[in-house]
Amino acid sequence: MDIYLHNTQTGRKERFEPLVAGEVSVYVCGPTVYGLVHIGNGVPAVAFDVLVRLLRTVYRKVKYVRNITDVDDKINAAAARLGEPIGALAEGFAAEYLKDVAALGVAPPNVEPRATGHIPAIVAMIENLIERGHAYEAEGHVLFHVPSDAEYGSLSKRSLDEMRDGARVEVAPYKRDPKDFVLWKPSTADLPGWDSPWGRGRPGWHIECSAMIREHLGAVIDIHGGGSDLVFPHHENESAQSRCVNGGAASVRYWLHNGMLTMGEAKMSKSVGNIVTIRSLLEDHDGETLRYALLSGQYRQSLAWSDGLLDQAKASLDTLYQALRDSDDGNGKTAAAYEGASLAAFPANVLNALADDLNTPKALAAMHSLAADIQRADDAGTVREYRSRLLAGGWLLGILTRTPAAYFQGTGNVDVALVDRLVAARTTARAERDFARADAIRAELAELGIELEDSRQGTRWKAV
Repeated sequence: MDIYLHNTQTGRKERFEPLVAGEVSVYVCGPTVYGLVHIGNGVPAVAFDVLVRLLRTVYRKVKYVRNITDVDDKINAAAARLGEPIGALAEGFAAEYLKDVAALGVAPPNVEPRATGHIPAIVAMIENLIERGHAYEAEGHVLFHVPSDAEYGSLSKRSLDEMRDGARVEVAPYKRDPKDFVLWKPSTADLPGWDSPWGRGRPGWHIECSAMIREHLGAVIDIHGGGSDLVFPHHENESAQSRCVNGGAASVRYWLHNGMLTMGEAKMSKSVGNIVTIRSLLEDHDGETLRYALLSGQYRQSLAWSDGLLDQAKASLDTLYQALRDSDDGNGKTAAAYEGASLAAFPANVLNALADDLNTPKALAAMHSLAADIQRADDAGTVREYRSRLLAGGWLLGILTRTPAAYFQGTGNVDVALVDRLVAARTTARAERDFARADAIRAELAELGIELEDSRQGTRWKAV
């Protein structure tokens, strides 16, 4: 099937064709780890997780690389502020990031490289740029000379004349041009550093990703993703330095960028101070609810984060799981059963929505249509077919990962054995027509946060 993606480089939606038939290479910029990540960091993690799921359904081989930046001035500053060793702080927050995105249902990438593990590759790439005349050493620094690249600005659609000197890069007297950016910088004894031809130092941010891409995926890759806030300068600089190493050939065939989460009118950002961490949200909300909320907006658009969005996401998930609960055939199957299934197993309306530049709102609407079909169906065979397709669509979207019982009964402080005993006692009371006792037990369960549902299959309960 055809997949269409909006390419930032060209500014239009294009039919995706991998460089090598049947094989896809994907790289996504992960976080710089100097604190707990906020829910805005969950947008690229979830959006590109869905993209990779779609690609793996269509193509025989997909290699997905998502990096972690573990050497950066922000990390150094945080370690100094907290009085912790720099490496330990970075590794600790990297581990916390992985926990948080796993709670959002994000599958691990094939490779998750750290910048510190690629210093030789970074040094080699800088040497290449110097040899080709695109970089120069100055006072212990190595800088990329922006005017040496005639195509600089083509990704962000900025001309050199339009760029304000010093707006996004440090102005320094040793630069040939104020727009030149750092590839390598000197390190003092208290900062991370590695030996290099230019003295002890550490890499600049932009060269890290270019080197990791080249080492793990090659000189030219199919898809590079990240937040729209990275288009300039990070991805513009990545594109320039990789293109120059490639002798002028583009290193990325499709650039994809997700929109930002907003709190009120402002972008959610640590620098603004309006962040909500994933960890704090998980104290009151299920990770699957957070994922559904993120998927409720199309990935390229901004999404306003609010309690109302979370309430709607929870209610929508309840509807999907209720359809599965009402059609439960007792086999315990979840969406995970459809990993690696053939293309024919997946619902066409969900597939088509995702193949249209990851239109997740439309895909979710298709899922609710399938749930409604389940509730309307009047024969067992049709119910099984719709149920199977709903679960298969759930795998594409990374939802419906639990049985209905596990979803509704929760994983928190519910004493399942106690609830089951009370439900059984109420059933006995009703059979004996002791309705006062039955009502009292219902009230007792309600106090425990348990809601009952009397159905043809018996009494079911859920934590609310």
